[in-house]
Amino acid sequence: MPPEHVPTGPGAAAGDAPAWRTAGCWTHAQVCGFLDATPVPIRLACASATGWPSLLSLWFVRDEDGLWCATRPGAKVVRMLRAEPRCGFEISTDTSPYRGVRGQATARVVPERGADVLRRLVHRYQGGEDTPLARWLLSRSATEVALHIRPHSVWSWDFSQRMGEEPGVRSLDAAREERA
Repeated sequence: MPPEHVPTGPGAAAGDAPAWRTAGCWTHAQVCGFLDATPVPIRLACASATGWPSLLSLWFVRDEDGLWCATRPGAKVVRMLRAEPRCGFEISTDTSPYRGVRGQATARVVPERGADVLRRLVHRYQGGEDTPLARWLLSRSATEVALHIRPHSVWSWDFSQRMGEEPGVRSLDAAREERA
């Protein structure tokens, strides 16, 4: 059975107004559908201590209040986000037809949610807890920290139509069916 849903912000519930501003070709609901149906890592851009951008990939899960990742407490990304919580992100397909979302967000480190978020990530990306990688990751879950990435603005794009495929929603439905 999949782990419990990561709690959202105070009073948030499914169907509430979007937690972020959405622009581009998809509605807020279509963006959420893409994020839920597309198990690719988020590419997160953070400001390093030298001021240069640093780009890294992390597994993520979505809830109504944003995106969640997990990592080790001593990871560079934790230090960078504590020093400068503003970040950029992109979540997109790596194969044709290209589609995805990118945006600007504020991140915070949430140590008490690390184990719960890691369990959700393992279920999303490993399909359960029975793979060697899943078992190894979960064996370290007590010391993981969560990263809560709260988007402010999200832009979507979908090149399905220009690449000869059905646009937007139909493509998302096909992705959901493949995962089921």
